Amino acid sequence: IYSCCYLSRRLNQLSSHDPLWKRHCKKYWLISEEEKNQRNQSWKAIFISTYSDLGRYIQYYATLKKAWDDLEKYLGQRCPRMIGSLKESVQEEDLDAVEAQIGCKLPDDYRCSFRIHNGQKLVVPGLMGSMALSNHYRSEDLLDIDTAAGGFQQRLGLKQCLPLTFCIHTGLSQYMALESVEGRNKYEIFYQCPDQMARNPSAIDMFITGTSYLEWFTSYVNKVVTGGYPIIRDQIFRYVHDKECVATTGDITVSVSTSFLPELSSVHPPHYFFTYRIRIEMSKDALPEKACQLDSRYWRITNAKGDVEEVQGPGVVGEFPIISPGRVYEYTSCTTFSTTSGYMEGYYTFHCLYYKDRFFNVTIPRFHMVCPTFKVSTARIVSEDAVFLVLLLIGQYETNHNEYAVDEDEDSTDTDEYEDRRRVLDIPAPSGRCPRHT
Repeated sequence: IYSCCYLSRRLNQLSSHDPLWKRHCKKYWLISEEEKNQRNQSWKAIFISTYSDLGRYIQYYATLKKAWDDLEKYLGQRCPRMIGSLKESVQEEDLDAVEAQIGCKLPDDYRCSFRIHNGQKLVVPGLMGSMALSNHYRSEDLLDIDTAAGGFQQRLGLKQCLPLTFCIHTGLSQYMALESVEGRNKYEIFYQCPDQMARNPSAIDMFITGTSYLEWFTSYVNKVVTGGYPIIRDQIFRYVHDKECVATTGDITVSVSTSFLPELSSVHPPHYFFTYRIRIEMSKDALPEKACQLDSRYWRITNAKGDVEEVQGPGVVGEFPIISPGRVYEYTSCTTFSTTSGYMEGYYTFHCLYYKDRFFNVTIPRFHMVCPTFKVSTARIVSEDAVFLVLLLIGQYETNHNEYAVDEDEDSTDTDEYEDRRRVLDIPAPSGRCPRHT
């Protein structure tokens, strides 16, 4: 419309009709009536001035601005001190300077988000979620543009990767690939995962967390503001709860939420680490004499291959909680799988406090844990291909050589050489499991 208004007097008159610009101001820039009144400008003037500043982001701005607004409103009610860690927006020249510094173009959706908020200060808790498990703790901050630029990677394995988040406790970051190199797609977002079985230090596998900044950020915000992630002690905890993962036995309800921990996981060797948070609640309408105490637990753990392990033990996390009407008990534990997925189920055994010789079992619903999509390091692929080629060449040489050699013992077999080759190509996958299962 803005461009067409110069074509004719009629279009010029039409373009000056202010209500016409109101719709576009609200659609693209989320300008409210209150903000319009504060500016004391016409809708057309507001649209034109905003477009001159943010026009390159017109396809992203409304989505990202709404996500930021929703997040601020939600956190303002539940995690108010986190709001104080958010940094003011940056200007176009600041983003251009970063591009010049790192020698790569930043995607427009990333730039647009930082025109709204320049990440956050390096504080705890972090905006991008926390996780606490026994003596392991992490909390990820959304990096401001200057800090992110300072952590820009050019080393092998992470070439042209920009950190988006950082945990000061673990050093964990989520990276965004600014170019399609080393097997990554452009603008893909991932956790790095060093290949522990490769000799090449640039062999880095990746757990994928997003296909673009817009998708990555808005999907995270949506989980936060819809209650998908619980708020615990003024922090966002990235536990995912399946609404169907609930079981009620009598007056007691057990529900489970789970989380994958990339910093404690690896692709090579296959070791996928999960934590789960269990909530045990007795109905507030239950009779007082229904109060009971947890004695023991039983777990049936099944991996993706169908292998089953059974675990039984006293209490949970070293405790024997008492449950009474309206009371809630929650605890966190962990498990690992050598396969990319698995599930757990089982029951707790309780005894009644009023009738101590009365015991009963409470069902723990089956809950599934699935590793996120991952990519294997291109360095590993190249290395394995090279080994395979060398072995083929060795085999070909031996075949050609033996055509002319006199074999003094036709029945002999070089078993040591065979075993060496097998070990090169068939590296055993060590099995590992968290011993707790509490």
